Amino acid sequence: MTPVLNPIPEPEKFDEKCRKPGGLWLRAHPTAERPRDLWSPFRHALADGFDDRCGYAAMYIPSGTVDHGISFNEDPLLAYEWSNYRFIDGWINSSKSKQVAADLLDPFEVQEGWFEISLPSLQLVLTDAVPAEFRARAENTLKKLPLRDDERILRPRRKWLSLYEKTGNLEMLREMAPLIATAVEKKLALEAAHAPAPGNQ
Repeated sequence: MTPVLNPIPEPEKFDEKCRKPGGLWLRAHPTAERPRDLWSPFRHALADGFDDRCGYAAMYIPSGTVDHGISFNEDPLLAYEWSNYRFIDGWINSSKSKQVAADLLDPFEVQEGWFEISLPSLQLVLTDAVPAEFRARAENTLKKLPLRDDERILRPRRKWLSLYEKTGNLEMLREMAPLIATAVEKKLALEAAHAPAPGNQ
Protein backbone atom coordinates (compact mmCIF):
# COMPACT_ATOMS: atom_id res chain seq x y z
CA MET A 1 0.00 0.00 0.00
CA THR A 2 1.18 3.49 -0.89
CA PRO A 3 -0.28 6.99 -0.37
CA VAL A 4 -3.21 7.95 -2.60
CA LEU A 5 -4.43 11.47 -3.33
CA ASN A 6 -7.36 12.25 -1.06
CA PRO A 7 -9.89 13.48 -1.89
CA ILE A 8 -10.08 12.42 -5.51
CA PRO A 9 -12.05 15.06 -7.44
CA GLU A 10 -15.64 14.02 -7.94
CA PRO A 11 -16.42 13.44 -11.63
CA GLU A 12 -18.74 15.70 -13.54
CA LYS A 13 -22.33 14.43 -13.52
CA PHE A 14 -21.65 11.96 -10.68
CA ASP A 15 -24.32 13.62 -8.55
CA GLU A 16 -26.78 13.57 -11.45
CA LYS A 17 -26.03 10.06 -12.69
CA CYS A 18 -25.18 8.18 -9.51
CA ARG A 19 -25.77 9.87 -6.15
CA LYS A 20 -29.30 11.21 -6.75
CA PRO A 21 -30.74 8.21 -8.64
CA GLY A 22 -28.96 5.97 -6.15
CA GLY A 23 -30.72 7.70 -3.28
CA LEU A 24 -34.05 7.20 -5.01
CA TRP A 25 -33.23 3.52 -5.57
CA LEU A 26 -32.37 3.06 -1.90
CA ARG A 27 -35.65 4.56 -0.77
CA ALA A 28 -37.55 2.33 -3.21
CA HIS A 29 -35.66 -0.82 -2.13
CA PRO A 30 -35.16 -0.55 1.66
CA THR A 31 -34.66 -4.31 2.11
CA ALA A 32 -32.33 -4.94 -0.84
CA GLU A 33 -29.32 -7.15 -0.13
CA ARG A 34 -27.19 -5.57 -2.87
CA PRO A 35 -27.24 -2.08 -4.38
CA ARG A 36 -27.93 -1.34 -8.02
CA ASP A 37 -24.67 -0.58 -9.83
CA LEU A 38 -24.73 3.07 -10.88
CA TRP A 39 -21.06 3.73 -10.15
CA SER A 40 -19.32 1.72 -12.89
CA PRO A 41 -19.52 4.51 -15.51
CA PHE A 42 -17.21 6.50 -13.21
CA ARG A 43 -14.66 3.72 -12.70
CA HIS A 44 -12.11 5.29 -15.02
CA ALA A 45 -12.19 8.57 -13.10
CA LEU A 46 -11.54 6.60 -9.93
CA ALA A 47 -8.70 4.72 -11.63
CA ASP A 48 -7.16 8.06 -12.61
CA GLY A 49 -7.19 9.12 -8.97
CA PHE A 50 -5.32 5.95 -8.03
CA ASP A 51 -2.86 6.31 -10.96
CA ASP A 52 -4.29 3.02 -12.32
CA ARG A 53 -2.81 1.17 -9.34
CA CYS A 54 -4.71 -1.06 -6.94
CA GLY A 55 -5.23 0.76 -3.65
CA TYR A 56 -4.09 -2.31 -1.70
CA ALA A 57 -1.59 -4.04 -3.99
CA ALA A 58 0.01 -0.71 -5.06
CA MET A 59 0.66 -2.07 -8.56
CA TYR A 60 -0.70 -1.18 -11.99
CA ILE A 61 -3.88 -3.04 -12.93
CA PRO A 62 -5.41 -2.79 -16.42
CA SER A 63 -9.00 -3.12 -15.22
CA GLY A 64 -9.78 -2.73 -11.53
CA THR A 65 -13.08 -2.59 -9.71
CA VAL A 66 -14.91 0.02 -7.65
CA ASP A 67 -14.68 -1.05 -4.03
CA HIS A 68 -16.98 0.39 -1.40
CA GLY A 69 -14.67 1.36 1.46
CA ILE A 70 -17.58 0.83 3.83
CA SER A 71 -19.70 -1.96 2.43
CA PHE A 72 -23.39 -1.84 1.59
CA ASN A 73 -24.04 -4.26 4.44
CA GLU A 74 -22.42 -1.91 6.93
CA ASP A 75 -23.95 1.35 5.69
CA PRO A 76 -26.30 1.34 2.67
CA LEU A 77 -26.40 5.15 2.65
CA LEU A 78 -22.77 5.23 1.47
CA ALA A 79 -23.41 3.04 -1.59
CA TYR A 80 -23.62 6.05 -3.89
CA GLU A 81 -21.12 8.39 -2.25
CA TRP A 82 -18.00 9.16 -4.29
CA SER A 83 -15.87 9.53 -1.16
CA ASN A 84 -16.60 5.89 -0.26
CA TYR A 85 -15.08 4.42 -3.44
CA ARG A 86 -11.63 2.84 -3.77
CA PHE A 87 -10.00 1.41 -6.91
CA ILE A 88 -8.75 -2.14 -6.28
CA ASP A 89 -8.14 -5.41 -8.09
CA GLY A 90 -11.23 -7.58 -8.44
CA TRP A 91 -9.93 -10.63 -6.58
CA ILE A 92 -8.78 -8.47 -3.67
CA ASN A 93 -12.19 -6.81 -3.64
CA SER A 94 -13.77 -10.25 -3.33
CA SER A 95 -11.47 -11.08 -0.41
CA LYS A 96 -12.36 -7.80 1.29
CA SER A 97 -16.12 -8.16 0.91
CA LYS A 98 -16.57 -10.11 4.16
CA GLN A 99 -14.34 -7.85 6.26
CA VAL A 100 -15.41 -5.02 8.57
CA ALA A 101 -14.09 -1.71 7.25
CA ALA A 102 -13.08 -0.48 10.70
CA ASP A 103 -10.73 -3.46 11.08
CA LEU A 104 -8.77 -2.66 7.93
CA LEU A 105 -6.46 0.13 6.88
CA ASP A 106 -8.02 2.47 4.33
CA PRO A 107 -5.76 3.19 1.32
CA PHE A 108 -6.46 6.89 1.92
CA GLU A 109 -4.91 6.64 5.39
CA VAL A 110 -1.61 5.14 4.27
CA GLN A 111 1.47 7.37 4.41
CA GLU A 112 4.83 7.10 2.69
CA GLY A 113 7.05 4.36 4.10
CA TRP A 114 4.44 2.43 6.07
CA PHE A 115 4.85 -0.68 3.89
CA GLU A 116 7.76 -2.15 2.02
CA ILE A 117 8.59 -5.11 -0.18
CA SER A 118 11.28 -7.46 1.10
CA LEU A 119 13.80 -8.80 -1.38
CA PRO A 120 14.27 -11.47 -2.55
CA SER A 121 11.03 -12.89 -1.09
CA LEU A 122 8.84 -10.05 -2.48
CA GLN A 123 6.67 -10.25 0.63
CA LEU A 124 4.81 -7.14 1.76
CA VAL A 125 5.70 -6.13 5.31
CA LEU A 126 5.00 -3.29 7.73
CA THR A 127 7.73 -0.88 8.73
CA ASP A 128 8.42 0.88 12.00
CA ALA A 129 7.01 4.05 10.39
CA VAL A 130 3.42 2.89 10.99
CA PRO A 131 2.11 4.96 13.95
CA ALA A 132 0.92 3.05 17.00
CA GLU A 133 -2.71 4.08 16.48
CA PHE A 134 -2.74 2.50 13.01
CA ARG A 135 -0.57 -0.53 13.63
CA ALA A 136 -3.25 -3.02 14.72
CA ARG A 137 -5.37 -2.30 11.65
CA ALA A 138 -2.31 -2.40 9.39
CA GLU A 139 -1.34 -5.81 10.76
CA ASN A 140 -4.93 -7.02 10.42
CA THR A 141 -5.02 -5.83 6.80
CA LEU A 142 -2.03 -8.01 5.97
CA LYS A 143 -3.60 -10.90 7.87
CA LYS A 144 -7.12 -10.68 6.43
CA LEU A 145 -6.34 -9.68 2.85
CA PRO A 146 -4.06 -11.70 0.53
CA LEU A 147 -1.42 -8.98 0.31
CA ARG A 148 1.63 -10.38 2.08
CA ASP A 149 2.61 -13.45 0.09
CA ASP A 150 -0.38 -14.90 -1.75
CA GLU A 151 0.79 -16.43 -5.02
CA ARG A 152 -1.76 -14.33 -6.93
CA ILE A 153 0.08 -11.20 -5.81
CA LEU A 154 3.61 -12.62 -5.84
CA ARG A 155 3.34 -13.46 -9.54
CA PRO A 156 2.80 -9.85 -10.71
CA ARG A 157 5.50 -8.67 -8.29
CA ARG A 158 7.91 -11.15 -9.85
CA LYS A 159 6.89 -9.96 -13.32
CA TRP A 160 7.51 -6.29 -12.57
CA LEU A 161 10.86 -7.09 -10.99
CA SER A 162 11.79 -9.24 -13.98
CA LEU A 163 10.88 -6.45 -16.40
CA TYR A 164 13.08 -4.06 -14.46
CA GLU A 165 15.97 -6.54 -14.48
CA LYS A 166 15.64 -6.89 -18.26
CA THR A 167 15.34 -3.18 -19.03
CA GLY A 168 17.01 -1.38 -16.13
CA ASN A 169 14.12 1.11 -16.33
CA LEU A 170 13.66 2.24 -12.74
CA GLU A 171 11.29 5.09 -13.71
CA MET A 172 8.93 2.55 -15.27
CA LEU A 173 9.05 0.49 -12.10
CA ARG A 174 8.32 3.53 -9.92
CA GLU A 175 5.22 4.24 -12.00
CA MET A 176 3.90 0.70 -12.21
CA ALA A 177 4.99 -0.87 -8.90
CA PRO A 178 6.42 1.82 -6.60
CA LEU A 179 7.01 -0.43 -3.59
CA ILE A 180 9.14 -2.77 -5.68
CA ALA A 181 11.03 0.23 -7.04
CA THR A 182 11.75 1.39 -3.50
CA ALA A 183 12.98 -2.09 -2.58
CA VAL A 184 15.28 -2.12 -5.61
CA GLU A 185 16.64 1.32 -4.76
CA LYS A 186 17.31 0.21 -1.18
CA LYS A 187 19.13 -2.88 -2.46
CA LEU A 188 21.23 -0.82 -4.88
CA ALA A 189 22.15 1.62 -2.11
CA LEU A 190 23.27 -1.20 0.17
CA GLU A 191 25.35 -2.75 -2.61
CA ALA A 192 26.97 0.61 -3.33
CA ALA A 193 27.76 1.14 0.34
CA HIS A 194 29.52 -2.23 0.55
CA ALA A 195 31.31 -1.99 -2.77
CA PRO A 196 35.13 -1.82 -2.57
CA ALA A 197 36.50 1.69 -2.82
CA PRO A 198 38.37 2.54 -6.06
CA GLY A 199 41.97 1.41 -5.84
CA ASN A 200 41.23 -1.14 -3.10
CA GLN A 201 40.25 -3.97 -5.42
